[in-house]
Amino acid sequence: MPRIHLITHFPHLDEVALQLVTAVVDVGVDAIQVRAKGATDRELVAWTRAVVSVVRPRGARVLVNDRLDLALAAGADGVHLGSNDLPVADARAMVPAGFLIGATCRDGADAERARADGADYAGVGPVHASTTKIGLPAPIGLGALSAAALALPTIAIGGITAGRVPAVLRAGAHGVAVVAAVWQALDPPRAAKEIVDLVHAA
Repeated sequence: MPRIHLITHFPHLDEVALQLVTAVVDVGVDAIQVRAKGATDRELVAWTRAVVSVVRPRGARVLVNDRLDLALAAGADGVHLGSNDLPVADARAMVPAGFLIGATCRDGADAERARADGADYAGVGPVHASTTKIGLPAPIGLGALSAAALALPTIAIGGITAGRVPAVLRAGAHGVAVVAAVWQALDPPRAAKEIVDLVHAA
């Protein structure tokens, strides 16, 4: 089960972005979650296929946010489903063995339901306030994260910085999902390596 999920956040799905994805995988990021809200379906499938082609040989997995159909079309390794997306149980019935399904959860009850429906992990958050996605609910804090971790491997998301990694892991998280702490850094691979090292040191 991957422990460091880096969610894509690029203005353009181009060769420069692909090189950055490759660089962060080379320092130990083991899952790339493809999120490209402004892209067309065709663009997202083509981009995901390109990401798969460069990161899978390096041992990382590729998941697509929200869209199971595009994840399957692109040959991704999994999908992360939000609360308004295709239900986890329906997704599980449609995918091949070994296909990863993550479910957005806010507490232990959500995680229990996700486990019963066939999710492999719970993306739990926002743990802290996030600067990269508008319209999010209030932060849940570390207590709710700990409760969810009793049901499923949890990936903490929302305001995750290097300084906050040790606390979320002590709260029971299996790993972290990161956006701004890496992509808004002056040196994204270096920022990613710091988080990788913290996760593996826990």
